Amino acid sequence: MATSSVGYVALLRRNWRFRRLWYGQLTSQLGDWLDSIALYAIILKLTGSGVALGALVVAQFLPSALVGLGAGVVVDRFSRKWVMVASDVGCAFLVLLFLFVRSAEDVWIIYVVTVLKVSLTSFFEPAREAVIPDVTEREELIAANGISGVTWSVMLAGGAALGGAVVGTFGTEMAFLLDSFSFVLSALVTASIPIHETHHHDRAATSAWQEMREGFRFLVSRSDVAIYASSKALWCLGGGVLVVITLYGRDLFPLGVDGGLSIGLLYAARGVGAGLGPILAMRFGGSSIPFLRRMLGPGFLFMAVGYALLSVSPNLAWAMLAIVFAHMGGSAQWVFSTALLQLTVPPRLQGRVFAIELALLTLAISLSSYTTGAAASEGWSPPSLALALSAVFVPPAIGLTVLLWRPAAKEEAAADHRE
Repeated sequence: MATSSVGYVALLRRNWRFRRLWYGQLTSQLGDWLDSIALYAIILKLTGSGVALGALVVAQFLPSALVGLGAGVVVDRFSRKWVMVASDVGCAFLVLLFLFVRSAEDVWIIYVVTVLKVSLTSFFEPAREAVIPDVTEREELIAANGISGVTWSVMLAGGAALGGAVVGTFGTEMAFLLDSFSFVLSALVTASIPIHETHHHDRAATSAWQEMREGFRFLVSRSDVAIYASSKALWCLGGGVLVVITLYGRDLFPLGVDGGLSIGLLYAARGVGAGLGPILAMRFGGSSIPFLRRMLGPGFLFMAVGYALLSVSPNLAWAMLAIVFAHMGGSAQWVFSTALLQLTVPPRLQGRVFAIELALLTLAISLSSYTTGAAASEGWSPPSLALALSAVFVPPAIGLTVLLWRPAAKEEAAADHRE
């Protein structure tokens, strides 16, 4: 079944509840990238260690694998709106603790605070993804996910570039203050949205363990949903590219203090590619469920080719173009797999399914990032790391294409008869 085409601008104009949810995303994610660039710069300045950088990326993702499953139960039991607000408020206070990092002896604060902050985010993200269908109509859902994905990409581009400029000009303290303020704004905007949530109505009185098992049983019973929920984790097996981008900016093409500007530009290129990917893909093939399925495999192929090109890039400009190309595919599979889950998973189970997805992807990216950082410390050059990681994307590209390039009647029916 092909969904009705709703333009991004038209959706933002006519749906004020989604528009406010989008405002909260704008402010929070912009601050997050200011924060991330600052932390990368501090770690490299105080330790000079690829392992330490890889460990930071692990701290930014691994807690979700541990907290995420329980978070999914909370998201399905309580108001998703207020779960998001509570998460934002907690993060606003935690970010301020980064201001106490002054020397190499204080680096432990970065890891502890990052773990706590990411643990709170593990509640926010499944709640945000699951609440989107509550503030949109069926024909708006694909566009809403497209806007969310493009916004993440634009905030990545703008936030990374701005983060590099802020860190290089004003120092890391300003980046942390701005990030804390962004969480406060996000909480206030989200709290103002009236959302009619029905997922927790008539819920059977069962234990958290039983509810968690119900989420797993649903995934086991639906192979299509299991594939969609695993797509991001497969991408994250090559998630060490985040470490590689940072090393390219610092070691190969450094600009600004400690390479802060070039790191920001390379992350901005990643954001530009991620923004273009879903838009161009939907212009080419529309937004029907069969097309969304079929784009998951090719998205990995774009990543493989893009990072192979990065490994032979002679300068910063060519490196940025290679990253743009790679993440056009990466973002398309990311946005489309999210939309497919929203269309095929019953609302009462979406929190748990999205939490399981988050746990899988954070576990994969933690492993990949730490391994990449360790390889860098053992003497692997950034180009050799880029080429090795490009190869990681090839098996998922082949496997998902074989599995998903076939009729999707069962999934279309599920989308029409969601519980």
